[in-house]
Amino acid sequence: MSKLLYAILTGFFGAVLLHIIIILGVPHFTGRDAYTRVTAEGTPFVFHPLSAAPDAVGLSNLDPYLRVAVCHFDIARQPLSLIALGGGVDFWSVAIYDRDANEVFSMNDRTSVAGDLDVLVATPVQVAQLRKTPIAALAETILVEHPGMEGYVVLRVLAPQASYEADARAFLADAECMPFTGR
Repeated sequence: MSKLLYAILTGFFGAVLLHIIIILGVPHFTGRDAYTRVTAEGTPFVFHPLSAAPDAVGLSNLDPYLRVAVCHFDIARQPLSLIALGGGVDFWSVAIYDRDANEVFSMNDRTSVAGDLDVLVATPVQVAQLRKTPIAALAETILVEHPGMEGYVVLRVLAPQASYEADARAFLADAECMPFTGR
């Protein structure tokens, strides 16, 4: 009797574990994961604004009070520079993800230097090289160690009323997601 009970419990827990693995793995195997969708938006190192309606790859901005743009990158050759001047908007936030959609870093205008976005995303080796030979222009830049080579950035700006719309769109249009050139 105890062997039968043991076999039933083992089978039950094995089936539960198998189903969990399958459910969590489906987006990765179907190409419908976040990174794949963001890369399908277009050119890397460019912020692509999202609209309220889902686009061809299924990405959309679901929050009516935020305007959102995404940018994907590959830092194998050189770090990524994220720059935006926050003077005309009341609130912005940025989140950096790896290719598996794990959040690596996030911040907003309240935790930035002077309300501006100035972040350098680099591999651990690139960060070590930057720290060895400091560049004066990077004195107020936030250095972020990214564990992999590829990822994406989500930039959000608050636009709770129609009067905020022009500033929010201008902020996203002026934001830069580009390879670091050494300033």
